[in-house]
Amino acid sequence: MFSSTARQSPAGVRVPGLARDPYPMMTVDRAGRVLSCNDRAGALFPGAHRGVPLADVAPAWLTEAHARAVDAGPADVLAPVGGLVGEHSVEAFAGRAADGAVSWWLVDDSDLRFAQAELNSERTRSRVLQEVSSELLASLNVERCMEVTARMAAEHLADAAVIVGVPAGRMYPITRCSTGGPVVQEKLALNPEAMPGLAEALQGFPPVPSRWIDPTQIPGWAVPARFRAEGEQIGSVVVVPLPGHGLPAGAIVMMRHSSEAAFTEAEEAFARLFAARAGAALSAARIYAEQAHITEVLMRDLLPPTLDSVRGVDFSGRYRASAASERVGGDFYDVYPADRDDGETFAVLGDVCGKGLEAAVLTGKIRNTVEALLPFAGDHLRMLQLLNNALLSSHHTRFATLALASVRRDGDRGGVRLRVTSAGHPTPLVVRADGTVEEADTRGMLIGALPTDTLKVTTAHVDLQPGETCLLYSDGITEAHGGPLGDVMFGEPRLRTVLAGCAGLPAEAVTERVQMLATQWVDGGSHDDMALLAITAPRNNHLTAVDGHTRGRFTA
Repeated sequence: MFSSTARQSPAGVRVPGLARDPYPMMTVDRAGRVLSCNDRAGALFPGAHRGVPLADVAPAWLTEAHARAVDAGPADVLAPVGGLVGEHSVEAFAGRAADGAVSWWLVDDSDLRFAQAELNSERTRSRVLQEVSSELLASLNVERCMEVTARMAAEHLADAAVIVGVPAGRMYPITRCSTGGPVVQEKLALNPEAMPGLAEALQGFPPVPSRWIDPTQIPGWAVPARFRAEGEQIGSVVVVPLPGHGLPAGAIVMMRHSSEAAFTEAEEAFARLFAARAGAALSAARIYAEQAHITEVLMRDLLPPTLDSVRGVDFSGRYRASAASERVGGDFYDVYPADRDDGETFAVLGDVCGKGLEAAVLTGKIRNTVEALLPFAGDHLRMLQLLNNALLSSHHTRFATLALASVRRDGDRGGVRLRVTSAGHPTPLVVRADGTVEEADTRGMLIGALPTDTLKVTTAHVDLQPGETCLLYSDGITEAHGGPLGDVMFGEPRLRTVLAGCAGLPAEAVTERVQMLATQWVDGGSHDDMALLAITAPRNNHLTAVDGHTRGRFTA
């Protein structure tokens, strides 16, 4: 508020009553000359007294407002006007006086305008933070988050921004952007100590005040090319850590041209809020990327291989998870090539009780156990007994069904000889050259549910002529519900009909056709995991072994 110290008019005559007025007030005639003013107005406009032109003592905005008020008609409303008087923000209210004169009441609204400006700034900051959060949370990609952070910092906080990410060795991911320019990302081997405040920010220490950073010490790699091309010098720099979840997510460097104002304390505080949002998003994206990488590494052996011929026998496997969003489940198949030409290639197809990730955990245990028991693959019963012991001693309560096959090429006849054993699993089906479909004569108990001494299985011997196939499959095929009302199982009779039409087809064509028709039968409905493994005697008697020393595997 203006000073209330009383003063006499320059003419030495106090204007009656005006000394007690709470606000500065003066009256100006139609010609723009001062008729009277109180002490407060005299303090605000030194030199203002009767007869002095208003233009000589008042700012232009008040003089122009007086001219408009004089020209206004009697019925016109005289709207308040405002402007600066020295360092004060003043709002002037007009009132008509005698003979067309205008009385001006002046109110100091500096505090109000300051509060409004602060409110507008806070609203702008909140809008920026909301926009930052929306854009950053829309992606869990680290590079995308760094790009958004640099672009928005250059747009709202500075003339240029550089994001320095978490290093991999000595290589630091760098993202640069200047206002209105492109975002550039690269990896550089750099020394953080070369930039003031960067090494500390990367360790999560509080930011160094911008007034302590010498802009001339900023290394060239940190300055965006467009910023340098504009020929401007760096006027001020602020380096802020990007807080993460437990560990820093990097640091952000913001620069302004020499012609721009330096960063204020309020702007530095807002930069820390901005960095907190960006750091949280970057940290979340990095955690997601690490988990995705770990998952990919752990599941690499679970992805389906391309099975081909092994020791002169054709193999083809196919798998479909119970849900489109899942990659692993309770069905699996493996093929272990023989270590010599006259040896037996061992194949297994299994189905663990349940589906999804929990079933996949037991699937992995069974897979590893079967691989460890390969020296016993020649004796199917012994292998199943050892596997049963392993499952019973495990904390898992699930059981599994298996179909085992030991496969050897019969060089004399050009066919294939199999020993097939079912342990609680759907009986393998044999497709003869004439379209006849037979069951392999094998039965057995499931694994992991009953004591080992009660385990009983029978092994079938199957001979395949060229073009004939033995199909191992899981019950997800035959129990798939579909049809017009979605309540009819695909069933073994329908599977046999499909296989009869596959007579003479290669293994790849057999599995493709069965899976295609089972999928069409389900027609988007719910189903269990589906697994198929076809073993075919090739028609070409001279087909040699492919990948004879490399194990083909698929588990899901």
